[in-house]
Amino acid sequence: MGGEVSFFSIGVGDADKARAFYGTLFGWGFAEPPSGEGAVIETSNIPGGIHGDDAGASPYLFFSVDDIEAAAAHVRELGGQSEEIDVEHDEDEASIARFGRFKLCRDDQGSSFGLHQPPSAS
Repeated sequence: MGGEVSFFSIGVGDADKARAFYGTLFGWGFAEPPSGEGAVIETSNIPGGIHGDDAGASPYLFFSVDDIEAAAAHVRELGGQSEEIDVEHDEDEASIARFGRFKLCRDDQGSSFGLHQPPSAS
């Protein structure tokens, strides 16, 4: 299991307003995600995304793992929780090929974090 930060996501109420805000604040560029919803954040280091309908959310940090199912099972064995991200486009093949797979988790004390299995380098 890797454990380094490999992806971040910012939840907002309105993705277009967030593009304007963060683009102006940090100079970020944006691309359209395969789902057509939200935005792909283009930075020089860690890839990220913006997703709508999640106003007031804290940013999500995702930690890299080699096998997301095994890592999620290990989270549960240690007393934590893991769940699929409930967005209808998440299992879209184009999204998986471009971004990998994700699970939201809570540790054994209830703190949120995410698991990220980056796309295959094939």
